[in-house]
Amino acid sequence: MSVELLDSLIKGVFKEQQTIKIRVEKRKGNRDVTVITGLDPKDPDLRRMLSELKSILACGGTIKEDHVELQGDHRYKVKEFLVRKGYSENNIIVE
Repeated sequence: MSVELLDSLIKGVFKEQQTIKIRVEKRKGNRDVTVITGLDPKDPDLRRMLSELKSILACGGTIKEDHVELQGDHRYKVKEFLVRKGYSENNIIVE
């Protein structure tokens, strides 16, 4: 079995078991920030995924130590995006 195939299988299994929480926080100036926790910050595809999200949602965003932040309230759109990327819908919690 090739290394790439094995790596993609492991990532697929990990995506299905990962619990992701999406919530909105209020910041100063009454601004909303969508916070996504539970994604692996060491995942090399996380930057690419964030870039896609920012482009689709037309907003700014960043990767922090243990979570991802997006400017604005995008909870349900982020959930749809993650499901399309292969994450299990049952393991995505929207608060």
